[in-house]
Amino acid sequence: MRLRLDLAYDGTDFSGWARQPGRRTVQGELEAALGRVLRLDPAPSLTVAGRTDAGVHARGQVAHVDLPPETLAAVDGRRSGAVEEPPGTAERLTRLIRRLAGVLPPDVRVWTVTEAPEGFDARFSAMFRRYVYRVTDAPGGVDPLRRREILWHARPLDMERMNAAAARLLGEHDFAAFCKRRDGATTIRELQRLEWARDPDGLLVATVVADAFCHSMVRALVGSLLAVGEGLRPVEWPGTVLANAVRDSGVNVAPAHGLCLEEVGYPTPDALLDRARQTRRLRTLTR
Repeated sequence: MRLRLDLAYDGTDFSGWARQPGRRTVQGELEAALGRVLRLDPAPSLTVAGRTDAGVHARGQVAHVDLPPETLAAVDGRRSGAVEEPPGTAERLTRLIRRLAGVLPPDVRVWTVTEAPEGFDARFSAMFRRYVYRVTDAPGGVDPLRRREILWHARPLDMERMNAAAARLLGEHDFAAFCKRRDGATTIRELQRLEWARDPDGLLVATVVADAFCHSMVRALVGSLLAVGEGLRPVEWPGTVLANAVRDSGVNVAPAHGLCLEEVGYPTPDALLDRARQTRRLRTLTR
């Protein structure tokens, strides 16, 4: 059976999502916890919607894991001498969530575990990922209680300039100028939303939505817009960098701690397989 896990983590003390020898990662902690609770050796392997970098947080991360159904019996615990009906799958999944909460470190939580519908793939079935980047340009800096999730920018930022620059980046493009390249991976993405707003406390919040993101893309986009907001670069500059399609040394990647994966969106169950097939195709620009 395939299980969907909805989870959250504070990325501060993790070396990113992906399992790495000798490093503390979100995937490593979760797989170890699943192996312990379900008494599986080796521990099961997780597939995630989006691999976050070191220091990046998540409130709405999604992963899946494939398990033989009988392994869930490990959460049943001791049973009384009386004849009892074994618990159903839903009850066992609730127990699994509780058991995971008992063994996971406090900076990662699994909120729900559900049996995934046929065709579901946490990575390839996703329609979009929504990230938020939080910045304050307050003269006094960041609220100490939120210092792990908000970037302090020491100089005033012009939100209107940043939004004008962001509008030039929307749509399907080759974002090679804002990505760290990986062999064999395309850098073509559809940027569906990129806009800044100030919340009631004056915090600048960038909402960034795309069908998918390449390595460091969100932080590079934010870094280019911060330069525009500060007045160091013209409004047209990020669009020019994008059109050149080569990494520009003037683009500073924004620090990881201001970024959080808030949501991963999926189609209706009947469209999951088609979406996964579409996502697996290597994309090229038609124009």
